[in-house]
Amino acid sequence: MTGVLNHLWQSTLFAAVAGLLTLLLRRNRARTRYWLWLAASVKFLVPFSLLVDAGSRLGWRIAPAIGQSDQSFTMEQVFLAPALAIAAPPAVQHAQSYLPALLLAAWLAGFSIVVFRWWREWRRIRAALRGATPFHLDTPIQAMSSPALLEPGVFGVLRPVLLLPDGIAERLMPEQLKAIVAHELCHVRYHDNLAAAVHMLAEALFWFHPLVWWIGKRLVDERERGCDEEVLRLGNEPSIYAEGILKVCELYLESPLTCVAGIAGSNLRKRIRGIMQHPAARKLDSGRKLLLVMAGTLAVAGPVAIGVLNAPQIRAQSQATSPAPAFEVASIRAGQEKSRPTRRVNPAGIEYTGFTLRMLISEAYSVIGFSVSNADSRTRDLLDRGTFDIVAKTDREVPKEQLMRMLQTLLADRFKLTVHRESKAEPVYKLVVAANGPKLQKPAAEAEPGCALGGEGGAVCRNMTMPAFSSYLTDRMGRVVLDQTGLKEAYDFTLKLDGVPGLNQVREAMASGTDPGEAKRALAAGMRNWSSSSIFSDIQKQLGLKLEADKAPVDHLVIDHIEKPSEN
Repeated sequence: MTGVLNHLWQSTLFAAVAGLLTLLLRRNRARTRYWLWLAASVKFLVPFSLLVDAGSRLGWRIAPAIGQSDQSFTMEQVFLAPALAIAAPPAVQHAQSYLPALLLAAWLAGFSIVVFRWWREWRRIRAALRGATPFHLDTPIQAMSSPALLEPGVFGVLRPVLLLPDGIAERLMPEQLKAIVAHELCHVRYHDNLAAAVHMLAEALFWFHPLVWWIGKRLVDERERGCDEEVLRLGNEPSIYAEGILKVCELYLESPLTCVAGIAGSNLRKRIRGIMQHPAARKLDSGRKLLLVMAGTLAVAGPVAIGVLNAPQIRAQSQATSPAPAFEVASIRAGQEKSRPTRRVNPAGIEYTGFTLRMLISEAYSVIGFSVSNADSRTRDLLDRGTFDIVAKTDREVPKEQLMRMLQTLLADRFKLTVHRESKAEPVYKLVVAANGPKLQKPAAEAEPGCALGGEGGAVCRNMTMPAFSSYLTDRMGRVVLDQTGLKEAYDFTLKLDGVPGLNQVREAMASGTDPGEAKRALAAGMRNWSSSSIFSDIQKQLGLKLEADKAPVDHLVIDHIEKPSEN
């Protein structure tokens, strides 16, 4: 849908520019303006994206080889997991799910009506041609005489036929018939039926766009005026030619199809006035020629140049994603029971100790643990029962984003892991600004962004953005938190919560002789679930923010297949 909308506004803008050029050339030949309108019509059939793609392919051939770039990997997450899609409310999403099908049905209905109407008129003209007899006329194409009361016209694209109504030679003076025939031969010489057929295709495909039909009117207008200019240039008398057109309009019906070029098209009064006045059309001067050349070059070469310039980047990304990046050496072992999860990540490699497979997948794909979905009990057991120790080294220093991609490759290789992303509607919290506005302070100094455990429970956050804070809350609220505050800057703030253990409680428990392990376990349990704390009132009072319950589609990482790890 986005691609179609982009194509429509680009084509509309192109047509507007063509219209401005025709105004500039209003005193020049009509055929020049006709070609401009035809270019605007063809633009509806040729998206700029095709030219950009052609340029990118050309750029691949002429660009020098580019080595794999560490920066070519798109950073999937900074603080907010990429699996969390900010979406419209469920009711809107439900309606939007039917919108593409409804739009397609409406387009097909309009397309069918337009094509059927033209097919019916084509059959009518085809029947007139089948009932026609040869008409002896000195013309480069075959002339036929038909009993149908249709105006003189040219029928056909590849093998055009001049179709004249019976008795026209008796109703028009020889000079008038000569001028009428010269008009029709002008249509043949410039292949106007082919151009009209191309525009009819644009009208059928974009029947809903009023500008396409308006361009069709301009094409007919300028092509008829162009042929009028050609007839007069050949030496035909303006008054005789104009009278012949009027007699044709009086005696015969206008051609029902624009791809059957006739004599009576366009604004008749304006045409007759133009024929009688017969102002000499100005030739294009050098300035206008240069302008047209520049406009045409920009329209075609511009998108191609964009594709060529972007080709090295596209090529680098292609090389960076295939083959998949992998560690130089890697070791996977079963972890010890009750070992504390630890991680070490540096540019030269990774080291995970005591991590469950679910935790490793969450780390590799930058998603929260509960968004890793699984289908059966065997998979759940493998994800959550037992831990693993992983040590992996690279052959050179690489960014963290590439390390995570290498971890994905390692999981796919050793655990035979295959996954896909899937959106599910489920309860979420929306982080929004409260009615009285935010109560946040700008960072006092540059510091590493993040939140730490508060002494009295809650969190102390420094240089924290709202998307990052939403991701932090997601890990502690038991459901996805979507940032809808609209706040773009980073802030310093402290959130104190009742019902959540803090560092001071741990210190007091250790000082009183209580088992420090039990205190730490209580602290960890409190940190894992803030939904039963005072966060809903405290976050509004202290930070000027609100957590609102809602439902929205959330992306999940679905496990398609997984096995026990292979031997080292």
